[in-house]
Amino acid sequence: MIAFPNAKINIGLNVVSRRDDGYHNLETIFYPVKLADALELANSDTTELTISGMTIGGDINHNLVLKAFRLLEADFSLPPVKFHLHKIIPFGAGLGGGSSDAAFALKLLNEYFQLQLSSERLTGYARKIGADCPFFIENRPVFATGIGDQFQPVHINLDDFKIVILKPPFEVSTPEAYKNIIPAKPSFYLKEIENVPVEQWKDFVVNDFEKTVFPLYPEIESIKKSLYGMGAVYASMSGSGSAVFAIFRHLPADFDKFTQKGILIYR
Repeated sequence: MIAFPNAKINIGLNVVSRRDDGYHNLETIFYPVKLADALELANSDTTELTISGMTIGGDINHNLVLKAFRLLEADFSLPPVKFHLHKIIPFGAGLGGGSSDAAFALKLLNEYFQLQLSSERLTGYARKIGADCPFFIENRPVFATGIGDQFQPVHINLDDFKIVILKPPFEVSTPEAYKNIIPAKPSFYLKEIENVPVEQWKDFVVNDFEKTVFPLYPEIESIKKSLYGMGAVYASMSGSGSAVFAIFRHLPADFDKFTQKGILIYR
C-alpha cells in the first residue's frame, strides 16, 4: 500500500506571544501543496524503515514514520511492518515534510489494518508527534493558532494560480529562526485573508521569521525579491525557512532560469 505525503506552505506567520512553557503562540495559514514524498507500507518479519531519494541525517530509528507506527503498535498490538520512504520534500525548509510523512503513516496503518480510527482519533495521535502533524490528517487549508496545532477552516483556493517553491542549498534550524524573534500582536488578523484578493496579500500578510532569518541568510531574501521581480503576486518564506514560495497568475517564459541555480523544487 502506498501514499504520497504532501508538503504545506505557510501563508503568513505571526509570532504573537511567548508561552509559559517556553513555546510561542502563532497565527498562520497552512495550505497544502502537491509537492510530495512517497511512502509504502508492507508486511515484514521485522519492523524497519528504508529511505531513498534525499539523504536524511541522524538515527533512522528516530524518524517520525517509525514514531507514528510505535504509537499505534502500543495500543493495537500491530504486527511488524516495513516502510519505504522516497524522500522528495526537503527538510529544514518550512514545508512540513517530516510531519506529513508521520501523518500519512498513521493513515496508512489505519487503512492497512482496518483499525477504523476516526479523523479525530488520528488527529489525537498526530498531536503526540508534532505541532503541525495534525494538519496533514485532514489536509485542508486552515487558520492555525496556539503552537500551530489549533485549527479553524479557512476558505482559500489557489487552483487558478501557479505556485512555485524554491529552496537554496542550505537549511534553517527552527531554534536559529526563533533566537531573535520579538513576539507582537499582528496589525492584520490573518484569518481575514479569505476576504482579501490574492493580489493584495503582499500589503497585509507577513512572515515574522523573515525579520530574523533574512539578515542571517540574505540569499533567501534575494530569492523572494527575484520572484516579485518576475511578476509574482505574492511571495514569502514558508515557516521558518529556508524555502520560499511564490504565487503567480502566469509563470514568465524565462522562469526556468532558476533551475540553473539548483533551487527550484516545485512548480
